[in-house]
Amino acid sequence: MAAAGARYLEVLRARHAARLLVGTLVGRLPNATAALTIVLFVRAEGGSYSLAGALAAAYGVANAVGQPLLGRLVDLYGQPRVQLPAAVGAALAMTVFALTGTEPPALAWTAVVAAGLLTPPLEGGLRALWPSVLRREEQVHTAYAMDAVAQEVMFTVGPLLVTCCVALWSARAALVILNVLGVLGALSVVVSPPSRTWRSAPREAHWLGALRSPGLLALLGAFLFVGTALGSITVAAVSYADVHGGDAVYGALMAALGLGALAGGAVYGARQWAGAPERRLRVLVGALAVCYLPLMLRPGVPAMVLLTVVAGLFLAPCIACAFVLVDRHAPRGTVTEAFSWLVTTFTVGSSAGTAVAGPVVQSGGTLGGFAVPGAAGAVSLLVLLATGRLLRAPAGRSVIAARQENDPNRTVEPRFSPGDQA
Repeated sequence: MAAAGARYLEVLRARHAARLLVGTLVGRLPNATAALTIVLFVRAEGGSYSLAGALAAAYGVANAVGQPLLGRLVDLYGQPRVQLPAAVGAALAMTVFALTGTEPPALAWTAVVAAGLLTPPLEGGLRALWPSVLRREEQVHTAYAMDAVAQEVMFTVGPLLVTCCVALWSARAALVILNVLGVLGALSVVVSPPSRTWRSAPREAHWLGALRSPGLLALLGAFLFVGTALGSITVAAVSYADVHGGDAVYGALMAALGLGALAGGAVYGARQWAGAPERRLRVLVGALAVCYLPLMLRPGVPAMVLLTVVAGLFLAPCIACAFVLVDRHAPRGTVTEAFSWLVTTFTVGSSAGTAVAGPVVQSGGTLGGFAVPGAAGAVSLLVLLATGRLLRAPAGRSVIAARQENDPNRTVEPRFSPGDQA
């Protein structure tokens, strides 16, 4: 455990690393809590659950569309010129929604959609920055794992912050406060030296951008189904909780899923892994699918909580390993856009899983609901197996290592230098 902690401390002690990680997490709070805050605010305004859900869904769709588009702009024009204006725009749109409420409806829908579209791609931006902050490839891989673990912490802490704001003030105040925090987080990132000096490599003009990479498309196809698995669990867990104790049990299951992901990600990032990452990802996704299957047993609550912890163990490692492959397969000059596409694909898959699991639970009960994540995980593995040739990197080495071979003492990565023609 001491050696494990040392790897994480080594990353966090690197200059600017802790600031970039914390700033990105704070900057992403509005996005991580948007669905909950929108629902609570609409209900506080007297709106129906249908309206609340529709507005939250509209935000999610707009966010999925906006992330890769803004990611492409970051690659073209740099982080400060895109991330901060986008954060301010999203915060202003959500503030308009908070001040005007659900009337008139056209303004409410416009504000929510604008907030989703303008959400800055801080997640993809951070992953583009890691190689310029950390000197060694294994440090970058540890940072990717730490990043995946930090997401689980954020998605746990975020709802607690919303609950506290609503309890102390109101749902309207929660919307405004969290978006102000988001702007401050984005500001902390974009004024840092790594963000200000980062430049994407020269890119080939192509309307598909990052999507012209077959390897990236294969990875996105697989992670669409990983997202589907995760989204379906949330619906199946509601069905289980309805029979075994209600909201408290549902909260315990979701906390257990997050705890499993935290533990798995922490262990995964604490060591250096040998072998090709595409092979490792197949093993991790296979393990993820297998660990979903015991949920179909639907035992009593204590045992079910334990099974849910196990079901979450391989999620963060899968995501961290996927980050390495995105870095490998992103076409030159499209790294932020490529990472943003992964975010979008995962979000779309999660929404699809929620949509699929609802009718399955309705017709087949909780057993059918918990069969969906296992099936989705299996399909994800099949996609990875079928596209193995596309995912194999040329020359069998990572892009990070290839860059550092040219100048192992360089602190700022050559990949992001406009003059690099390697």
